[in-house]
Amino acid sequence: MRPKVFITRRLPEEGLKILDDAGIEYNIFPHSETPPTRQDIINGVKGCDGLISLLSDTIGKEVLRSSERLRVVSQYAVGYNNIDIREAKRLGITVTNTPGVLTETTADLTFGLMLASARRIVESDKYTRAGRFKGWAPLLHLGEDVHGKTLGIVGAGRIGSAVARRAVGFGMAILYYNRSRNIEFEKGTGARYVSFDELLERSDFVTIHTPLTPETEGMFGAKEFQKMKKTAIFINTARGKCMDEKALIEALRSGEIRAAGLDVYENEPEIIRGLAELDNVVMVAHIGSASRETRIKMAVIAVRNLVAFFEGREPEFRVC
Repeated sequence: MRPKVFITRRLPEEGLKILDDAGIEYNIFPHSETPPTRQDIINGVKGCDGLISLLSDTIGKEVLRSSERLRVVSQYAVGYNNIDIREAKRLGITVTNTPGVLTETTADLTFGLMLASARRIVESDKYTRAGRFKGWAPLLHLGEDVHGKTLGIVGAGRIGSAVARRAVGFGMAILYYNRSRNIEFEKGTGARYVSFDELLERSDFVTIHTPLTPETEGMFGAKEFQKMKKTAIFINTARGKCMDEKALIEALRSGEIRAAGLDVYENEPEIIRGLAELDNVVMVAHIGSASRETRIKMAVIAVRNLVAFFEGREPEFRVC
């Protein structure tokens, strides 16, 4: 009997073609405008051998137990904190993900948010579209330079390293904080390993590139923003729950920090009241990996992980 798979969103055709060529039967959640509810996923998984999920899907005990045939969950993302890994292990369900492929693309967006926040690009765009631009003026939309400034990177993994490589081209001094010192990171970028507090106090830009763990959840709150320079710019393309959004709003309103650039949110897709009204924050819709090339690569890897499992081979990227 052919394996049957439920997919929580439509993937790029390049990924679906691999499933077709492998003879794997699949059903796709039909509503592209709205994400599936937990019950939608439970209903979709019933009778299935595999599941392709997104980071925004909650894959808890009920989902994992909704089909006695379920043997593999292929996550279309790097992160997998949305999946109950302990329960998956208990049930003997393999979980895979798609690391590495979105590193450079997310680093591109990180730098884009740094530039947009520092140079007030979005604010000036709105101003110009509204017909308010009357001519060049010495004090119009003054921002902050990026070149030559100090960049503080929290998390020296793949994406943090890619951001640092870009910063070298801008002549930036690089500080980093990580669970342990990363000598290779330092060799390639000239970065200096410092304490978390020193990074906050000395950096002109602070950018997060850590996974969401009990240690990193809420690591940026009121105390952390108070330690940063009043001219500092905060960037988050990692996980929304690494920051306290209420504390961030207060820091932006009060002038404790200059600006912020966000791709992720504490309880996304919900946006906390008051954040969108601030001119000194640039907000995008979790598009860190949203380039055509990268999303295709993610689909191909996610599907290949699945096909390898069903064909009795080791998936390229196994979580458990």
